[in-house]
Amino acid sequence: MDFNLGEEQEAVREAARDFAQSELLPGVIERDTEQKFDKDLLRKMGEMGFMGMMVSPEYGGGGMDTVSYAIAVEEISKVDASASVIMSVNNSLVCWGLEAFGSEEQKQKYLTRLATGEIIGAFCLSEPEAGSDATSQHTTAQDMGDHYLLNGTKNWITSGNTASVCLVMAQTNPEEKHRGINCLIVEKGSDGFSVGRKEDKMGIRASDTHSLMFSDVKVPKENRIGDDGFGFKLAMSTLNGGRIGIAAQALGIAAGAYERALQYAQERTTFGHPIFDHQAIQFKLADMATRIEAARLLVYKAAKDKDEGKDYVKSAAMAKLYASDVAMWVTTEAVQIHGGYGYVKEYHVERLMRDAKITQIYEGTSEIQKLVIARELIK
Repeated sequence: MDFNLGEEQEAVREAARDFAQSELLPGVIERDTEQKFDKDLLRKMGEMGFMGMMVSPEYGGGGMDTVSYAIAVEEISKVDASASVIMSVNNSLVCWGLEAFGSEEQKQKYLTRLATGEIIGAFCLSEPEAGSDATSQHTTAQDMGDHYLLNGTKNWITSGNTASVCLVMAQTNPEEKHRGINCLIVEKGSDGFSVGRKEDKMGIRASDTHSLMFSDVKVPKENRIGDDGFGFKLAMSTLNGGRIGIAAQALGIAAGAYERALQYAQERTTFGHPIFDHQAIQFKLADMATRIEAARLLVYKAAKDKDEGKDYVKSAAMAKLYASDVAMWVTTEAVQIHGGYGYVKEYHVERLMRDAKITQIYEGTSEIQKLVIARELIK
């Protein structure tokens, strides 16, 4: 058992932290307020290798392990969770799904560009009637011989307007239920493909979240990933890994709020002393640091399980469940430590608290994680 990180992993942490502090921190409040993410920053994230970290070098990726990826997401999330969710979706859901299950032609056509950040991908599973119940896909892909005819609506799609390529889950054979679902690669700009209004969100406001509509969109058969009916299995397999990314995001949000609270507690004085000298503040910070470290160990264990080829369904669900709860609790305490200053944007912690909440909801709610864990316990 070894809790030490390797030299390459430490280098990844340093690079991600430097990028977050030098490139993402300036303007992060403005991006949150204006609900816009700078395309130049996306380009720089691609150039730094953050958009395809785990993709094999032969397809333009970094070929890194999942632990390194989790470390990078953690550091970037300390500053800008909107940046990290764009990065997480592109890495964990789109690139990983394509490399694990796509054909060689699909990898050459799409993965090589996604891994370098030349284009961005979106993962389209959720619908108005299919959030936690992912088996109830109302979007349909009618088999027309050499192509599918795609119809339906997808909700809450991260990078919905920015993405050039979408992995869309759709029902082809309703009588087969979840075994009749396919995953189709759909290009932005296809006839009948339209982007709905941008969601006005509580947190991660700089990432663009949209509904996507498909009206008789023709999708070539060669754009189906895997065999007929493989879509649901692909979605569930992909989400298992995606939960590690979101757990790392939650960890980073918590750690970022803690770092700011610790610094503030040493600078802010009351009754002639830094507020850190007060036992009430010390106890808060001690609890924050302890819970963050516990969450970090869970996240890194899940990532390590994935890297070692072990079954990581339970460890990923545990990591996401716990880290997201820690993020919500720590950010709330960070606001409390800041007092009135914690309630204004200038001090960042109110934004981190708003960003934290979504980690308990997307890529499987906390309640879904408990179901997953419970089912794994009795296998």
